[in-house]
Amino acid sequence: MLFAIPDVLSAEQVAQARKTLDAAEWIDGRVTAGHQGAHVKNNLQLPPGSAAGRDIGALINAALGASKLFMSAALPLHVMPPMFNRYEGGQTFGTHIDNAVRVLPNGQRIRTDLSCTLFLTAPEDYDGGELVVEDTYGTKNVKLPAGHMIVYPATSLHHVTPVTRGCRVSSFFWLQSMIRDNTQRALLYDMDVAIQRLGAGKPTDPSVISLTGIYHNLLRQWAEL
Repeated sequence: MLFAIPDVLSAEQVAQARKTLDAAEWIDGRVTAGHQGAHVKNNLQLPPGSAAGRDIGALINAALGASKLFMSAALPLHVMPPMFNRYEGGQTFGTHIDNAVRVLPNGQRIRTDLSCTLFLTAPEDYDGGELVVEDTYGTKNVKLPAGHMIVYPATSLHHVTPVTRGCRVSSFFWLQSMIRDNTQRALLYDMDVAIQRLGAGKPTDPSVISLTGIYHNLLRQWAEL
């Protein structure tokens, strides 16, 4: 399941983030690429553990924690600290698949179930730079407004097209979901949305209560904690 989350960051928060990031020191993005990615990755990246990255990462994490859509669709268990990249002057990232396992700063290993890209540049400010995801249902080209985020299965092949004008600044990170299986996660999300719609007018309706119980029993059966 590929889904967009609008307005993760407000316009003011995006402006704050860009001011901090534009003043930061960037390095060759291949420093953190895996074996396959290093051959096709051509961008800039904030050094891991940089002060700017920590500050803006904390802002993003707080926003995600307050997003009902993100929590419902992703059902996150562990979230990697947000990282940041920059594309300009024809830079690109060729077709690749993300590493299956990443390591948190505390040394804990997590499975990368979902990949996330939070756009920090308005689409009209640069040409190219589309995130192209080869989804189960076809190829999707993604270029969202600043402050919006796309979340997609980390099992997907994807690439970033060359940025031929301006620059594209984004945050990217991975998460391990409580629900490993993409299909099960999508079913739970659809059920959650349906329950919320039905319950908006009649929260104590027996059917809403029954469906809510089914949702939690499925979550209880499928969740890995």
